[in-house]
Amino acid sequence: MRYRKFPNFSQWRQVFKILKKSEKIIILALFVLATSSLIFLLVNFYFNHTEIAPATGGIHKEGLVGQPRFINPIYGETNDVDRDLIELIFSGLMSYNKEGQVVKGLVKEYKISEDGKLYEFYLKDNILWHDNKPLTADDVVFTIKTIQNSDYKSSLRTNWVGIEIEKISNIAFSFKLKNPYNSFLENCTVKIIPKHIWENISPENFTLSPYNLRPIGSGPFKFKGLKQTDTGFIKSLSLESNLNHHEKVSFLSDLFFQFFEKEEDLIDAFNRKEINGFSLASLENYNLIKNEEVVFYSFPLPRYFAVFFNIQKFKAFSEYDVRKALNYAVNKEEIVEQIGSVLPSIENDVKIVRIVESPVLPEFFNYEKPSKSYEFNIEEAKSLLDKVGFKENENGVREKTSEKKPAFQFKTSLNVGSRGKDVEELQKCLAKDSKIYPEGDITGYFGSLTKAAVIRFKKQYVEGVKGTGLVGSKTRAKLNELCLPATQETLLLQFTLTTVNQPQLVAVASLLKSQWEKLGVSVEIEALDILELKPIIKERNYDSLLFGEVLGTLPDPFPFWHSSQKNDPGLNLSGYENKDVDKLLKEARETLDENLKKEKYEEFQDILIEDAPCVFLYSPDYLYLVSDKIKGINTKKLVNPAKRFSNIENWFIKTKRVWK
Repeated sequence: MRYRKFPNFSQWRQVFKILKKSEKIIILALFVLATSSLIFLLVNFYFNHTEIAPATGGIHKEGLVGQPRFINPIYGETNDVDRDLIELIFSGLMSYNKEGQVVKGLVKEYKISEDGKLYEFYLKDNILWHDNKPLTADDVVFTIKTIQNSDYKSSLRTNWVGIEIEKISNIAFSFKLKNPYNSFLENCTVKIIPKHIWENISPENFTLSPYNLRPIGSGPFKFKGLKQTDTGFIKSLSLESNLNHHEKVSFLSDLFFQFFEKEEDLIDAFNRKEINGFSLASLENYNLIKNEEVVFYSFPLPRYFAVFFNIQKFKAFSEYDVRKALNYAVNKEEIVEQIGSVLPSIENDVKIVRIVESPVLPEFFNYEKPSKSYEFNIEEAKSLLDKVGFKENENGVREKTSEKKPAFQFKTSLNVGSRGKDVEELQKCLAKDSKIYPEGDITGYFGSLTKAAVIRFKKQYVEGVKGTGLVGSKTRAKLNELCLPATQETLLLQFTLTTVNQPQLVAVASLLKSQWEKLGVSVEIEALDILELKPIIKERNYDSLLFGEVLGTLPDPFPFWHSSQKNDPGLNLSGYENKDVDKLLKEARETLDENLKKEKYEEFQDILIEDAPCVFLYSPDYLYLVSDKIKGINTKKLVNPAKRFSNIENWFIKTKRVWK
């Protein structure tokens, strides 16, 4: 059998010579169509069986207002710029996930004793510092003992007072607490510093060390370099991905931080596309953003702003009905509307400023709402002030006139042989009339001369009493009337509202002033720089304070409302005292039963709201603005703004296609 050979290339060429032109066109068209179909099928197959995925590479450029000072967990919690950088460069025993929940960080396991007083931690294997030295339990012990040592003056010290730490092995250690504390795991989010870098630096030189600006940590990014001007201003700081990170290595290869003195300069840089991520403190500056390639992220925070009445300093605040009246006179809807009016709109009409009625933020922590709240009611506010005697004067300011008795009053019986201050005051009183006590001796001893003077006093001023030397109740009443008369005291409902000199807070203070003035209350606003305000808060030297408080993701209102926290370093800014509240707060922080903790806090909020030691106002989300080329930001809740970087390992700029 003969087989025919397949035509070779030269034979195919001969075919085209015998074809007509029209036939050649048809064949060529069929060839192009077949090729195109094949390419289409291949491309379609590729796209149907692959998907877009993050790729390694890309630089994120962040803009910040301010300067880094201490990129060191021992000190950096007081500076927003430092806190941002610490979050990226260092790691904590515990960390936060995208839901704001406390999860394991440097540790692979932990155990809690049944009584809640002993915590054992076990580090992950083979964790390295950025200089490739191993991170061990020695570093953890060193960090905590440094914070606890008052010579280092760490702002974190109060979180660790009375807690004992003990090394068990190179990867294991334990904490021993004096009392159970169910929020202790949040304390353990503290970032760890390397012992081999810091152990030979004295407390006096700790803040002067160059490692405060060229840090070595164990976080997802490590220090690369910084640039300064001739005047020492730090223009920029760069970080690079830590390829030895104990968790997931970041898709981003580098982070670049550019520092500005003013927000306006920061916004100009964003509009020129020199940076691609930032946040603003000044509300009115949102209108300056011209770069349309921006995405707004809104993150709820466990914080609230309130006006705290200093019950210990301003006398009118000690009156329950005055505090209630000031609560009823505040229109929170108007305040929230004013704040929101200058903020950008968010998709799906998400509320970025919420009214607050409770110290435990029920919406954030899924607690029951309080049984009582103070809805705006100016007539109720006026009625309460009228009831306790605060009436408007000719200037439209409410005042209350009352009698004030002298600190000293005659309260005890006196007779011959008595001694002491009461006798001295008696002799001073009698000596005012030379006919009653011509000798006028102030000796503090009740002798015969004093007795004679008392008898003469009784005869002249006290009817129906025998002329003996005994100073009885009727005689004491007359002595108090004549020598220690009550004086008229007028108390103006006029006080100072102190706050941070920050645009949003100043605007809220101005609105509160306007609302309270309609009630007949005179308010003076004192807006101070945060550094000026710190000693004032420490000494509780204010009438009222518009300020914010952060609860953490494991709520513990104890530092803010327990009576033991009235003085610094406690944060009971109202000087509030209530024995029932003290008991509930102590029990709630010590129980390991989450349901019981919830019940205690719900009961606590109802008591505190009824007592009205402050006016709860609002809780604003943290707004973060990023170029739309930055992907992978999926955080839901933050404990503080620096935690926007808590899942930065998932951020990406570059992409690639991978098989499904």
